[in-house]
Amino acid sequence: MSTTPVEDSMRSKITAALNPTALEIHNDSASHSHHKAMQGSLSKETHFRLVITSSAFQSKMQPARHRMVYALLKEELDRAGGIHALQLKTRTPEEAERQIAREKAEKGQDIDTKVEKA
Repeated sequence: MSTTPVEDSMRSKITAALNPTALEIHNDSASHSHHKAMQGSLSKETHFRLVITSSAFQSKMQPARHRMVYALLKEELDRAGGIHALQLKTRTPEEAERQIAREKAEKGQDIDTKVEKA
């Protein structure tokens, strides 16, 4: 039996429906276990951050993308003791590439050239 059934279910559903090129699932539940709303909860899987890169998000605004994910995870969100908080970062592969290029530019790294050793 898995020790992370909610995370496993999320990963399976998102992978099957959105065919992501990248999927990050961060379980932040331990950081929130002391909150009043979590008192009495036995679940160790209540707070998640997801970063999903998928071409399924092409031509969709962020609210529509988020609704897609919420619909996929409806069961996990509605279940007693299920997901209490869900932070989403949804992007297309092109948006992810632009973000990487922007981050490299901010660090002063040349994106297109490779350093050749003499």
